[in-house]
Amino acid sequence: MNKRLLLAEKAFTIISLIHYSGGPLVLILTGGASEGDGSTGGSDFALIQLVFLVIYFINFCLLILRWKKVIQLVTKDISVWLLLGVAAFSFFWSYDPTITKSRVIALFGTILFSLYLASRYSLKEQLELLGWTFGIIIVTSFLLGIALPNYGKMEGVHWGKWRGIYSHKNVLGKVMTPSAIVFLLLAMKAQAKSWIFWGGLSSSVLLIILSKSSSALLNIIILISALLLFQILKWRSDFMLTALLGILSISIILYTLVTTNAATITALFGKDLTLSGRTNFWPLILDKIAQQPWLGYGFGAFWKGFDGPSDYIWHASSFKAPNSHNGYLDLCLELGLVGLSIYLIGYFISLQKALFYVRAVKTYDGFFPALFLVYIVLANLTESTLIIQNNFFLVIQFAIFFSISLPQKEPRKFTPEKYHKIKQIPII
Repeated sequence: MNKRLLLAEKAFTIISLIHYSGGPLVLILTGGASEGDGSTGGSDFALIQLVFLVIYFINFCLLILRWKKVIQLVTKDISVWLLLGVAAFSFFWSYDPTITKSRVIALFGTILFSLYLASRYSLKEQLELLGWTFGIIIVTSFLLGIALPNYGKMEGVHWGKWRGIYSHKNVLGKVMTPSAIVFLLLAMKAQAKSWIFWGGLSSSVLLIILSKSSSALLNIIILISALLLFQILKWRSDFMLTALLGILSISIILYTLVTTNAATITALFGKDLTLSGRTNFWPLILDKIAQQPWLGYGFGAFWKGFDGPSDYIWHASSFKAPNSHNGYLDLCLELGLVGLSIYLIGYFISLQKALFYVRAVKTYDGFFPALFLVYIVLANLTESTLIIQNNFFLVIQFAIFFSISLPQKEPRKFTPEKYHKIKQIPII
Protein backbone atom coordinates (compact mmCIF):
# COMPACT_ATOMS: atom_id res chain seq x y z
CA MET A 1 0.00 0.00 0.00
CA ASN A 2 1.19 3.52 -0.74
CA LYS A 3 3.12 5.00 2.20
CA ARG A 4 0.98 8.11 2.16
CA LEU A 5 -2.17 6.03 2.43
CA LEU A 6 -0.67 4.08 5.33
CA LEU A 7 0.23 7.33 7.04
CA ALA A 8 -3.27 8.70 6.43
CA GLU A 9 -4.80 5.54 7.89
CA LYS A 10 -2.68 5.83 11.04
CA ALA A 11 -3.61 9.50 11.33
CA PHE A 12 -7.29 8.54 11.05
CA THR A 13 -6.85 5.95 13.79
CA ILE A 14 -5.09 8.36 16.16
CA ILE A 15 -7.59 11.19 15.57
CA SER A 16 -10.45 8.75 16.10
CA LEU A 17 -8.96 7.52 19.38
CA ILE A 18 -8.59 11.10 20.62
CA HIS A 19 -12.22 11.77 19.70
CA TYR A 20 -13.36 8.56 21.42
CA SER A 21 -11.48 9.69 24.55
CA GLY A 22 -13.76 12.72 24.82
CA GLY A 23 -11.54 15.55 23.66
CA PRO A 24 -11.28 18.27 22.64
CA LEU A 25 -14.61 19.02 20.91
CA VAL A 26 -16.71 18.77 24.09
CA LEU A 27 -14.49 21.37 25.76
CA ILE A 28 -14.61 23.68 22.73
CA LEU A 29 -18.37 23.45 22.21
CA THR A 30 -19.05 24.23 25.87
CA GLY A 31 -16.77 27.26 25.74
CA GLY A 32 -14.66 25.92 28.57
CA ALA A 33 -17.61 25.77 30.97
CA SER A 34 -17.03 24.27 34.42
CA GLU A 35 -20.34 23.27 35.84
CA GLY A 36 -20.10 21.10 38.92
CA ASP A 37 -19.27 17.55 37.88
CA GLY A 38 -19.15 18.29 34.18
CA SER A 39 -22.75 19.24 33.32
CA THR A 40 -22.74 21.26 30.12
CA GLY A 41 -26.25 22.58 30.06
CA GLY A 42 -27.83 23.14 26.69
CA SER A 43 -24.72 22.97 24.51
CA ASP A 44 -25.25 21.65 20.99
CA PHE A 45 -23.22 18.48 20.43
CA ALA A 46 -24.42 17.81 16.88
CA LEU A 47 -20.87 18.31 15.57
CA ILE A 48 -19.57 15.59 17.88
CA GLN A 49 -22.20 13.16 16.61
CA LEU A 50 -21.36 14.12 13.02
CA VAL A 51 -17.69 13.32 13.61
CA PHE A 52 -18.66 9.92 15.01
CA LEU A 53 -20.79 9.24 11.92
CA VAL A 54 -17.80 10.07 9.70
CA ILE A 55 -15.63 7.72 11.77
CA TYR A 56 -18.24 4.95 11.46
CA PHE A 57 -18.36 5.37 7.67
CA ILE A 58 -14.58 5.42 7.13
CA ASN A 59 -14.15 2.54 9.56
CA PHE A 60 -16.78 0.47 7.75
CA CYS A 61 -15.01 1.03 4.42
CA LEU A 62 -11.68 -0.04 5.93
CA LEU A 63 -13.27 -3.18 7.35
CA ILE A 64 -14.68 -4.07 3.93
CA LEU A 65 -11.17 -3.80 2.45
CA ARG A 66 -9.94 -6.56 4.79
CA TRP A 67 -13.12 -8.56 5.06
CA LYS A 68 -11.40 -11.95 5.26
CA LYS A 69 -9.45 -10.97 8.39
CA VAL A 70 -12.59 -9.39 9.86
CA ILE A 71 -14.62 -12.58 9.37
CA GLN A 72 -11.83 -14.53 11.07
CA LEU A 73 -11.91 -12.11 14.00
CA VAL A 74 -15.68 -11.92 14.47
CA THR A 75 -15.85 -15.41 15.96
CA LYS A 76 -12.92 -14.90 18.32
CA ASP A 77 -14.99 -13.46 21.15
CA ILE A 78 -18.65 -14.37 21.08
CA SER A 79 -19.28 -12.60 24.41
CA VAL A 80 -18.97 -9.21 22.70
CA TRP A 81 -21.71 -10.07 20.21
CA LEU A 82 -23.91 -11.66 22.87
CA LEU A 83 -23.65 -8.47 24.90
CA LEU A 84 -24.52 -6.39 21.84
CA GLY A 85 -27.47 -8.71 21.20
CA VAL A 86 -28.82 -8.26 24.73
CA ALA A 87 -28.41 -4.48 24.38
CA ALA A 88 -30.27 -4.54 21.05
CA PHE A 89 -33.12 -6.71 22.36
CA SER A 90 -33.44 -4.48 25.43
CA PHE A 91 -35.30 -2.15 23.05
CA PHE A 92 -38.37 -4.30 23.70
CA TRP A 93 -38.37 -3.77 27.48
CA SER A 94 -36.53 -0.44 27.63
CA TYR A 95 -37.91 2.44 29.66
CA ASP A 96 -37.00 4.67 26.70
CA PRO A 97 -36.86 2.61 23.45
CA THR A 98 -35.85 5.63 21.34
CA ILE A 99 -32.71 6.30 23.37
CA THR A 100 -31.91 2.59 23.53
CA LYS A 101 -32.13 2.25 19.75
CA SER A 102 -29.81 5.19 19.06
CA ARG A 103 -27.28 4.11 21.69
CA VAL A 104 -27.24 0.51 20.50
CA ILE A 105 -26.42 1.76 16.99
CA ALA A 106 -23.58 3.83 18.48
CA LEU A 107 -22.44 0.80 20.51
CA PHE A 108 -22.33 -1.27 17.32
CA GLY A 109 -20.23 1.44 15.65
CA THR A 110 -17.89 1.47 18.64
CA ILE A 111 -17.47 -2.31 18.55
CA LEU A 112 -16.73 -2.14 14.82
CA PHE A 113 -13.91 0.31 15.55
CA SER A 114 -12.51 -2.18 18.09
CA LEU A 115 -12.77 -4.83 15.40
CA TYR A 116 -10.90 -2.55 12.99
CA LEU A 117 -8.06 -1.99 15.49
CA ALA A 118 -7.71 -5.72 16.11
CA SER A 119 -7.86 -6.64 12.41
CA ARG A 120 -5.51 -3.90 11.23
CA TYR A 121 -2.89 -3.67 13.99
CA SER A 122 -1.05 -6.19 16.13
CA LEU A 123 -1.02 -5.67 19.89
CA LYS A 124 2.47 -4.21 19.58
CA GLU A 125 1.27 -1.75 16.93
CA GLN A 126 -1.77 -0.87 19.05
CA LEU A 127 0.57 -0.01 21.92
CA GLU A 128 2.63 2.24 19.64
CA LEU A 129 -0.49 3.95 18.28
CA LEU A 130 -1.62 4.60 21.84
CA GLY A 131 1.78 6.14 22.51
CA TRP A 132 1.21 8.61 19.65
CA THR A 133 -2.36 9.24 20.81
CA PHE A 134 -1.43 9.93 24.41
CA GLY A 135 1.57 12.00 23.32
CA ILE A 136 -0.67 14.35 21.33
CA ILE A 137 -3.15 14.54 24.22
CA ILE A 138 -0.34 15.42 26.66
CA VAL A 139 1.16 18.17 24.47
CA THR A 140 -2.19 19.79 23.68
CA SER A 141 -3.28 19.55 27.33
CA PHE A 142 -0.17 21.41 28.48
CA LEU A 143 -0.64 24.02 25.75
CA LEU A 144 -4.23 24.65 26.83
CA GLY A 145 -3.34 24.74 30.52
CA ILE A 146 -0.57 27.29 29.95
CA ALA A 147 -1.75 29.37 26.97
CA LEU A 148 -5.55 29.13 27.46
CA PRO A 149 -6.13 28.43 31.16
CA ASN A 150 -9.85 29.23 30.89
CA TYR A 151 -10.05 26.08 28.76
CA GLY A 152 -7.23 23.95 30.18
CA LYS A 153 -8.10 24.53 33.85
CA MET A 154 -11.37 24.25 35.71
CA GLU A 155 -13.22 26.98 37.53
CA GLY A 156 -16.14 26.94 39.94
CA VAL A 157 -16.25 23.90 42.22
CA HIS A 158 -12.89 22.57 41.00
CA TRP A 159 -11.15 25.91 40.53
CA GLY A 160 -7.53 25.70 39.36
CA LYS A 161 -7.50 21.96 38.69
CA TRP A 162 -6.21 20.96 35.27
CA ARG A 163 -8.48 19.23 32.77
CA GLY A 164 -6.38 19.59 29.61
CA ILE A 165 -8.39 18.95 26.44
CA TYR A 166 -11.30 17.46 28.40
CA SER A 167 -14.40 18.91 30.02
CA HIS A 168 -13.55 17.63 33.51
CA LYS A 169 -10.45 16.93 35.57
CA ASN A 170 -11.55 13.35 36.27
CA VAL A 171 -11.62 12.57 32.55
CA LEU A 172 -8.03 13.79 32.22
CA GLY A 173 -7.07 11.60 35.18
CA LYS A 174 -8.79 8.53 33.69
CA VAL A 175 -7.01 8.99 30.36
CA MET A 176 -3.58 9.76 31.82
CA THR A 177 -3.55 6.57 33.91
CA PRO A 178 -3.27 4.17 30.93
CA SER A 179 -1.07 6.81 29.27
CA ALA A 180 1.47 6.44 32.07
CA ILE A 181 1.46 2.65 31.75
CA VAL A 182 1.78 2.75 27.95
CA PHE A 183 4.81 5.06 28.15
CA LEU A 184 6.33 2.95 30.93
CA LEU A 185 6.13 -0.18 28.76
CA LEU A 186 7.46 1.67 25.70
CA ALA A 187 10.35 3.06 27.76
CA MET A 188 11.26 -0.36 29.16
CA LYS A 189 11.37 -1.96 25.70
CA ALA A 190 13.03 0.96 23.87
CA GLN A 191 16.61 0.43 22.76
CA ALA A 192 17.12 4.01 21.59
CA LYS A 193 15.68 7.39 22.58
CA SER A 194 13.99 5.90 25.60
CA TRP A 195 14.08 9.37 27.18
CA ILE A 196 11.11 10.31 24.99
CA PHE A 197 8.98 7.62 26.60
CA TRP A 198 10.23 8.38 30.11
CA GLY A 199 9.24 11.97 29.38
CA GLY A 200 5.78 10.75 28.36
CA LEU A 201 5.49 8.81 31.61
CA SER A 202 6.59 11.80 33.70
CA SER A 203 4.22 14.14 31.84
CA SER A 204 1.30 11.75 32.34
CA VAL A 205 1.92 11.60 36.09
CA LEU A 206 2.40 15.39 36.25
CA LEU A 207 -0.97 15.97 34.56
CA ILE A 208 -2.62 13.61 37.03
CA ILE A 209 -1.08 15.58 39.90
CA LEU A 210 -2.19 18.88 38.34
CA SER A 211 -5.71 17.51 37.89
CA LYS A 212 -5.68 16.44 41.55
CA SER A 213 -7.31 13.17 40.58
CA SER A 214 -6.42 11.07 43.61
CA SER A 215 -8.09 7.92 42.29
CA ALA A 216 -6.00 8.09 39.10
CA LEU A 217 -2.81 8.41 41.15
CA LEU A 218 -3.80 5.43 43.27
CA ASN A 219 -4.60 3.40 40.15
CA ILE A 220 -1.11 4.06 38.74
CA ILE A 221 0.46 2.75 41.94
CA ILE A 222 -1.71 -0.38 41.75
CA LEU A 223 -0.91 -0.93 38.05
CA ILE A 224 2.83 -0.62 38.60
CA SER A 225 2.48 -3.16 41.42
CA ALA A 226 0.55 -5.41 39.02
CA LEU A 227 3.36 -5.05 36.47
CA LEU A 228 5.88 -6.24 39.06
CA LEU A 229 3.56 -9.11 39.95
CA PHE A 230 3.13 -10.14 36.30
CA GLN A 231 6.93 -10.31 35.96
CA ILE A 232 6.75 -13.39 38.17
CA LEU A 233 4.71 -15.18 35.49
CA LYS A 234 7.87 -15.31 33.37
CA TRP A 235 9.85 -17.19 36.02
CA ARG A 236 10.42 -20.93 36.21
CA SER A 237 7.42 -22.79 37.62
CA ASP A 238 9.07 -23.73 40.94
CA PHE A 239 10.30 -20.16 41.59
CA MET A 240 6.97 -18.75 40.45
CA LEU A 241 5.00 -20.88 42.93
CA THR A 242 7.24 -19.84 45.84
CA ALA A 243 6.97 -16.18 44.88
CA LEU A 244 3.18 -16.35 44.55
CA LEU A 245 2.87 -17.90 48.00
CA GLY A 246 5.03 -15.11 49.40
CA ILE A 247 2.90 -12.49 47.68
CA LEU A 248 -0.25 -14.10 49.06
CA SER A 249 1.15 -13.84 52.59
CA ILE A 250 2.13 -10.20 52.10
CA SER A 251 -1.30 -9.45 50.60
CA ILE A 252 -3.06 -10.86 53.68
CA ILE A 253 -0.92 -8.64 55.93
CA LEU A 254 -1.55 -5.57 53.76
CA TYR A 255 -5.29 -6.29 53.67
CA THR A 256 -5.35 -6.40 57.46
CA LEU A 257 -3.45 -3.11 57.70
CA VAL A 258 -5.68 -1.39 55.13
CA THR A 259 -8.97 -2.50 56.68
CA THR A 260 -7.88 -1.41 60.15
CA ASN A 261 -6.63 1.97 58.92
CA ALA A 262 -9.11 2.61 56.11
CA ALA A 263 -10.12 6.09 57.25
CA THR A 264 -6.51 7.29 57.45
CA ILE A 265 -5.58 5.83 54.06
CA THR A 266 -8.58 7.29 52.22
CA ALA A 267 -7.88 10.67 53.82
CA LEU A 268 -4.36 10.62 52.32
CA PHE A 269 -5.96 10.52 48.86
CA GLY A 270 -8.48 13.25 49.65
CA LYS A 271 -11.36 10.81 50.06
CA ASP A 272 -13.49 9.47 52.87
CA LEU A 273 -14.97 6.04 53.56
CA THR A 274 -18.00 6.92 51.43
CA LEU A 275 -15.72 7.50 48.38
CA SER A 276 -16.85 11.14 48.11
CA GLY A 277 -20.46 10.19 48.77
CA ARG A 278 -20.71 7.36 46.23
CA THR A 279 -21.48 4.61 48.73
CA ASN A 280 -24.34 6.67 50.17
CA PHE A 281 -26.51 6.17 47.10
CA TRP A 282 -25.29 2.72 45.99
CA PRO A 283 -27.88 1.01 48.27
CA LEU A 284 -30.58 2.99 46.43
CA ILE A 285 -29.21 1.70 43.13
CA LEU A 286 -29.30 -1.86 44.46
CA ASP A 287 -32.97 -1.28 45.31
CA LYS A 288 -33.68 -0.38 41.66
CA ILE A 289 -31.68 -3.37 40.41
CA ALA A 290 -33.75 -5.65 42.66
CA GLN A 291 -36.93 -4.41 40.97
CA GLN A 292 -35.76 -5.57 37.50
CA PRO A 293 -32.81 -7.85 38.23
CA TRP A 294 -32.56 -10.04 35.15
CA LEU A 295 -32.84 -7.73 32.14
CA GLY A 296 -32.59 -4.21 33.59
CA TYR A 297 -34.21 -1.04 32.30
CA GLY A 298 -32.79 -1.03 28.77
CA PHE A 299 -29.44 0.03 27.35
CA GLY A 300 -28.82 3.71 28.09
CA ALA A 301 -32.36 4.18 29.43
CA PHE A 302 -31.96 4.35 33.21
CA TRP A 303 -30.29 7.68 33.97
CA LYS A 304 -32.88 10.17 32.73
CA GLY A 305 -32.99 12.45 35.75
CA PHE A 306 -36.44 13.13 37.18
CA ASP A 307 -38.01 11.80 33.96
CA GLY A 308 -36.89 8.20 34.31
CA PRO A 309 -36.21 5.34 36.74
CA SER A 310 -33.37 7.42 38.24
CA ASP A 311 -36.04 9.74 39.69
CA TYR A 312 -36.19 7.57 42.83
CA ILE A 313 -32.43 7.89 43.39
CA TRP A 314 -32.34 11.63 42.72
CA HIS A 315 -35.11 12.29 45.23
CA ALA A 316 -33.92 9.88 47.91
CA SER A 317 -30.24 10.90 47.85
CA SER A 318 -30.59 14.63 47.01
CA PHE A 319 -27.70 14.02 44.61
CA LYS A 320 -28.25 14.48 40.88
CA ALA A 321 -25.93 11.68 39.81
CA PRO A 322 -25.38 11.28 36.03
CA ASN A 323 -24.56 7.60 36.59
CA SER A 324 -23.81 5.09 39.35
CA HIS A 325 -20.12 5.99 39.55
CA ASN A 326 -19.62 2.24 39.24
CA GLY A 327 -19.51 0.50 35.87
CA TYR A 328 -20.81 -2.83 37.14
CA LEU A 329 -23.84 -1.29 38.82
CA ASP A 330 -24.63 0.68 35.66
CA LEU A 331 -24.37 -2.41 33.47
CA CYS A 332 -26.69 -4.26 35.85
CA LEU A 333 -29.16 -1.35 35.79
CA GLU A 334 -29.24 -1.33 31.99
CA LEU A 335 -28.92 -5.00 31.00
CA GLY A 336 -29.54 -6.80 34.27
CA LEU A 337 -27.73 -9.81 35.68
CA VAL A 338 -27.90 -11.43 32.24
CA GLY A 339 -25.85 -8.66 30.65
CA LEU A 340 -23.45 -8.45 33.60
CA SER A 341 -22.87 -12.23 33.54
CA ILE A 342 -22.13 -12.26 29.80
CA TYR A 343 -19.64 -9.44 30.22
CA LEU A 344 -17.87 -10.99 33.22
CA ILE A 345 -17.51 -14.37 31.50
CA GLY A 346 -15.99 -12.71 28.43
CA TYR A 347 -13.74 -10.53 30.58
CA PHE A 348 -12.27 -13.36 32.64
CA ILE A 349 -11.68 -15.51 29.55
CA SER A 350 -9.76 -12.62 27.96
CA LEU A 351 -7.87 -11.92 31.18
CA GLN A 352 -6.82 -15.57 31.33
CA LYS A 353 -5.52 -15.35 27.77
CA ALA A 354 -3.76 -12.08 28.58
CA LEU A 355 -1.92 -13.75 31.47
CA PHE A 356 -0.83 -16.60 29.18
CA TYR A 357 0.31 -13.91 26.75
CA VAL A 358 2.46 -12.30 29.45
CA ARG A 359 4.23 -15.61 30.06
CA ALA A 360 4.65 -16.38 26.37
CA VAL A 361 5.87 -13.01 25.06
CA LYS A 362 9.38 -11.98 26.09
CA THR A 363 9.13 -8.24 25.40
CA TYR A 364 7.55 -5.66 27.69
CA ASP A 365 4.68 -4.90 25.32
CA GLY A 366 3.36 -8.34 26.24
CA PHE A 367 2.21 -6.87 29.56
CA PHE A 368 -0.13 -4.35 27.94
CA PRO A 369 -3.32 -6.47 27.49
CA ALA A 370 -3.29 -7.78 31.08
CA LEU A 371 -2.49 -4.37 32.59
CA PHE A 372 -5.24 -2.62 30.63
CA LEU A 373 -7.78 -5.25 31.64
CA VAL A 374 -6.77 -4.78 35.28
CA TYR A 375 -7.19 -1.03 34.83
CA ILE A 376 -10.72 -1.55 33.51
CA VAL A 377 -11.61 -3.18 36.83
CA LEU A 378 -10.01 -0.37 38.85
CA ALA A 379 -11.54 2.43 36.79
CA ASN A 380 -15.05 1.04 37.11
CA LEU A 381 -15.03 0.73 40.88
CA THR A 382 -15.63 4.48 41.28
CA GLU A 383 -16.46 5.59 37.72
CA SER A 384 -18.65 4.25 34.93
CA THR A 385 -16.74 3.42 31.74
CA LEU A 386 -17.54 -0.27 31.35
CA ILE A 387 -20.04 -0.61 28.49
CA ILE A 388 -20.65 2.85 27.05
CA GLN A 389 -21.08 3.73 23.39
CA ASN A 390 -18.50 5.98 21.72
CA ASN A 391 -16.07 5.42 24.58
CA PHE A 392 -12.28 5.15 24.39
CA PHE A 393 -11.99 2.54 27.15
CA LEU A 394 -14.57 0.27 25.53
CA VAL A 395 -12.74 0.56 22.18
CA ILE A 396 -9.41 -0.56 23.64
CA GLN A 397 -10.95 -3.19 25.90
CA PHE A 398 -12.83 -4.92 23.09
CA ALA A 399 -9.85 -4.57 20.73
CA ILE A 400 -7.89 -6.57 23.31
CA PHE A 401 -10.71 -9.11 23.57
CA PHE A 402 -10.50 -9.68 19.81
CA SER A 403 -6.70 -9.43 19.49
CA ILE A 404 -5.59 -11.66 22.33
CA SER A 405 -6.75 -14.84 20.56
CA LEU A 406 -4.85 -14.08 17.35
CA PRO A 407 -1.21 -14.74 16.45
CA GLN A 408 0.55 -11.38 16.47
CA LYS A 409 2.76 -9.96 13.76
CA GLU A 410 5.54 -8.65 15.99
CA PRO A 411 8.72 -10.73 16.37
CA ARG A 412 8.81 -12.58 19.65
CA LYS A 413 10.24 -15.70 21.21
CA PHE A 414 6.99 -17.57 20.96
CA THR A 415 7.26 -21.36 20.81
CA PRO A 416 4.50 -23.39 19.13
CA GLU A 417 3.73 -25.00 22.49
CA LYS A 418 3.15 -21.61 24.14
CA TYR A 419 0.96 -20.36 21.33
CA HIS A 420 -1.00 -23.61 21.41
CA LYS A 421 -1.80 -22.96 25.08
CA ILE A 422 -3.29 -19.56 24.25
CA LYS A 423 -5.12 -20.78 21.19
CA GLN A 424 -6.76 -23.66 23.03
CA ILE A 425 -8.33 -21.53 25.77
CA PRO A 426 -12.08 -21.92 25.24
CA ILE A 427 -14.11 -18.96 24.02
CA ILE A 428 -17.77 -18.67 24.94
